[in-house]
Amino acid sequence: MAWTRWEFPLFLMLGTMLLTQVSTASDTLTQSQELSLNQTLVSAGKIFEMGFFNPSRSSRRYLGMWYKNIPGQRIVWVANRENPLPASDSATFLKIGGDGNLRIVDGNQNTVWSTNVSVVSNKTIGVLTDKGELILKDSVSGTSLWNSFDYPCDILLSGMNVGYNIRAGVKLVLSSWQAEDDPSPGKFIAGLSVEMPPQGFIWTNHLRPFYRGGPWVGGNFIGIPDGSEGSPNTVNVIVNKQQESAFLRLNTSDDPYVAIVVLNPSGLLQMMVWDEELNAWIDSWKVPENPCDFYGICGPYSVCDKNKSPVCDCLRGFVPKLTDEWIRRNWTGGCMRQTKLLCEISTSDVAPKVSKNDKFLQLSNMKLPDHFIYLNDQNGAQNCENWCLNNCSCTAYAYPDGINCTVWTSELMDVQHFPYDGVDLFLRLAYSELDEDNQKKELIIGFTVASSIFILGILGCIFCRWKANQRESGYRRNRIKDHIPSDNCQHSREMSTNNLWEDQPLPKDSSELPLLEFAKLATATDNFSEINKIGAGGFGPVYKGKLEDGQVIAVKRLSSHSGQGIEEFKNEVLLISKLQHRNLVRILAYCVHGKEKLLVYEYMANGSLDTLLYDSKKSHQLPWPKRFNMIQGIARGLVYLHRDSCLRVIHRDLKASNVLLDDDMNPKISDFGLARTFQVTQELANTNRIVGTFGYMSPEYAMGGLFSEKSDVYSFGVLLLEIVSGKRNNGFYEHERHLNLLSYAWHLWTESKGLDLMDKSILDSRSSITVLRCMHIGLLCVQDHASDRPSMPSVVLMLSGEADLPEPKQPTFIFQRWLNSDNQSQTSPPQTVNDITFSVAEGR
Repeated sequence: MAWTRWEFPLFLMLGTMLLTQVSTASDTLTQSQELSLNQTLVSAGKIFEMGFFNPSRSSRRYLGMWYKNIPGQRIVWVANRENPLPASDSATFLKIGGDGNLRIVDGNQNTVWSTNVSVVSNKTIGVLTDKGELILKDSVSGTSLWNSFDYPCDILLSGMNVGYNIRAGVKLVLSSWQAEDDPSPGKFIAGLSVEMPPQGFIWTNHLRPFYRGGPWVGGNFIGIPDGSEGSPNTVNVIVNKQQESAFLRLNTSDDPYVAIVVLNPSGLLQMMVWDEELNAWIDSWKVPENPCDFYGICGPYSVCDKNKSPVCDCLRGFVPKLTDEWIRRNWTGGCMRQTKLLCEISTSDVAPKVSKNDKFLQLSNMKLPDHFIYLNDQNGAQNCENWCLNNCSCTAYAYPDGINCTVWTSELMDVQHFPYDGVDLFLRLAYSELDEDNQKKELIIGFTVASSIFILGILGCIFCRWKANQRESGYRRNRIKDHIPSDNCQHSREMSTNNLWEDQPLPKDSSELPLLEFAKLATATDNFSEINKIGAGGFGPVYKGKLEDGQVIAVKRLSSHSGQGIEEFKNEVLLISKLQHRNLVRILAYCVHGKEKLLVYEYMANGSLDTLLYDSKKSHQLPWPKRFNMIQGIARGLVYLHRDSCLRVIHRDLKASNVLLDDDMNPKISDFGLARTFQVTQELANTNRIVGTFGYMSPEYAMGGLFSEKSDVYSFGVLLLEIVSGKRNNGFYEHERHLNLLSYAWHLWTESKGLDLMDKSILDSRSSITVLRCMHIGLLCVQDHASDRPSMPSVVLMLSGEADLPEPKQPTFIFQRWLNSDNQSQTSPPQTVNDITFSVAEGR
């Protein structure tokens, strides 16, 4: 058959296009091919794919690699992260240049990225492997000339290394992205310190330590307890002392799941595993895991313990260096030695009373300090102790399994106490700090005192039992009288008042609230019947009641067996009784009867906001207009507390369960047990007692005990985003890469998908502009720095549309989950630090 004039060229063109398509769908790029914008390389087993991509909300284009069959295009490597291309350049392509190197070429034929290696023969090819490697190799000999594994980005893949080789001049680290939509090098890097044994570190890009995992001891990092939530038991470190090299590798190639280690823009290093059933990435471990993990948070010669409050304390024999700063919970100045070591006392000094040699205090379950000297002495701990004792600059030693003798001759920095699986640290102290004779005396005195108390206690119990038997008959006769209103009201009031002053929770005449009799409240609640119980918490149960005049009330009762709530009880009676606002719950009266302490509130028929907001079956009762009205009402209530009331009040525990709803669904802020008053001119306060609810605490309050109006603004921002989404901040973990609701909201905001945050039950709302405005305001309120957050009066103006909204900064505070109890499930409600608040099942 003869070809026409146009048929043959057309056939050649189609054939060329088909050949190009086949080649770019393979795993190999040859010198005769170019990888353009609409083409990709796919590894032989279809595990990885590589091509050009644009991050969300970005006008820049990059060459990157991602998993072929995992949704979401999780980028695991980027070639030109420091030299992005404009997204408008449609003529960009990847090719093998005349010198045999891989090159990214823009529309002006300029090379923006290259492998830049010396190639003897220009017969090279680029191959994408099933391990996620992009390899430039000699097509004749098969020799690898360049490998992307030698240029890691923010993700460690299985088989990839980070570490160093001093002789070869190699240093491999992970480098975080600048932001979720910006692959350029960010603020953090992670890798191994150049020392023996190596330590795991996260540094800032200025090489300041951010987190330290401690030295590698052959099976784990000594600073991460084995089996803890942050324990990376799937990594291995290969140390070669002769080559002066150490490399960390993720070993999951034999496992049936996909796992990666990611260094996030916030500095969080986490291992993530792909869950096929959930179709999502799941956290396996992460560091830093708690406030004590932050490098040097307590300064030198101090110890951090996440289970104590405050978390920082000086080591024994040391005192705060800067007392004023220490009281304000700025611990970075650390501590200093209280008593000089014997070898430090010069002949010109006054002779010490006890001129005996220094001793060592054993501290168990410790994360060893930084800046150690590794002696590698295998002759036993005694030799290690002797070396330290004979060196005046030696401040401590340890003899852990795996690395043996380790000593410290400089400041003891970044020490942490673990609940288990730590290492023994032997701290050098002056003899007087560990005087054994004094210890024996103290033991004898302590035993004598304890024995005396025990004997007196037994005698006291016998006497109390005898008195109880004497009163038993009288108690039975008066039992009914105690629970029925007495005709002698004045006498009853005096009895209650006397009990009140005896326990001294309140000064006399300190409150203008009515003092109700216990018997009246017992009658109103049907003797505190379980049927009338509408809530419970650390303070005690809450009951619905009805007084004789028909008024419905809610009675909060401090349990007689509870050790909590005294200060909170005083706070509400003395403080909140003076506040009156339509968006604050009114306290009507109080009662003190023996050990019983009760507060009486106005009853809220629709209960607390959380019972409707987080319930998918009830949230439809809160259409957007009602939610917006609640947001405005809560904001007005906070403005009153902060600026308009006779007192200046910081609530400190604002959350959905502390917002009650009246008959018309109007919001009323409740539970002021944790509130604090401010002077009119005071802007900031400090507390030694961190109280509130995890997930709603501002960073400066959770970490340093500093609180102000902006602390409430942060809590309001969290609550606002919860009202928009219908989801709880602390229980929001199902979305890929998002630790909580705040990070998910930020992600949607940066992708211009703000309406995706809306509760599904109100998706038909036509108020999209108001929803987006509320989301914008919420993100402004949860910014990390208090100075960046608006005041509540500004928030009210913003909600009304009368104020312009600045661009929010990314919220990076992530301690909400770190501070949670280890036993708290992901779906459990947020817990208040001192367990004072209560959850409500119905109106109160």
